[in-house]
Amino acid sequence: MGIVSILHTVFGVFGDATGLFLFLAPTITFRRILKNKSTEEFSGIPYPMTLLNCLLSAWYGLPFISENNTLVTVINGTGAAIEAVYVLIFLIYAPKKEKAKVFGLAIFVLAAFSTVAVVSVAALHGKTRRYFCGFAAAVFSVIMYGSPLSIMRTVIRTKSVEFMPFFLSLFVFLCGTSWFIFGLLGNDPFVYVCNGFGSVLGALQLILYAIYRNNKGEKGGKPAATKDGGSTMEMGLRNGNEHLERGKTIAVLPTANDGL
Repeated sequence: MGIVSILHTVFGVFGDATGLFLFLAPTITFRRILKNKSTEEFSGIPYPMTLLNCLLSAWYGLPFISENNTLVTVINGTGAAIEAVYVLIFLIYAPKKEKAKVFGLAIFVLAAFSTVAVVSVAALHGKTRRYFCGFAAAVFSVIMYGSPLSIMRTVIRTKSVEFMPFFLSLFVFLCGTSWFIFGLLGNDPFVYVCNGFGSVLGALQLILYAIYRNNKGEKGGKPAATKDGGSTMEMGLRNGNEHLERGKTIAVLPTANDGL
């Protein structure tokens, strides 16, 4: 049991480290937003949804909800703070239509999390509380991990990895695998099932990268230049696919997942 406990902690710490990378990956985009004082065509939808995932996962990891998941709370609590900053920046610099959309989602996120938290504390106890919170967190983790499916379709269609950065895919795989093993060692299906899914998706992204890595930028020409001299490859896809630069994130990042 001593070795299992040590490995459980080691993989949790590694999962925290890779998860933090996924959460911070979109800072490239937000530096541009702050510089230009505009969100341009970037979508703000992924950030409040990732915020909800982080809040629910952090809540699930608390000792009175589930045991031995403190590291889950640490990374997801950190992720929630980072995502809240991203949402705030969007609310400041987004055009009216996008701002209203992000604000509505932010209200939904707060309402959904508050409902789960209040119900779990006031009406549920023991295993029932854990199952309720774990299921809620796992659902949104799977949704977040599933976001890269659209960019994977794009890679297969264009036979180009122009919009699927290698390191984002790598850290999706590492993060998902770390938390998958962490969940297995802790015998927690709410952790290992969804992160196993994320690990598989990350592996598939790496396989696609290996197949099409030499075609980067060839199908659609060179990456489109941005206003500040960068490229769309650096910034990630815009609109619906912009969230892919986080993994879960980004997945990366992913995000990239981030702990659950």
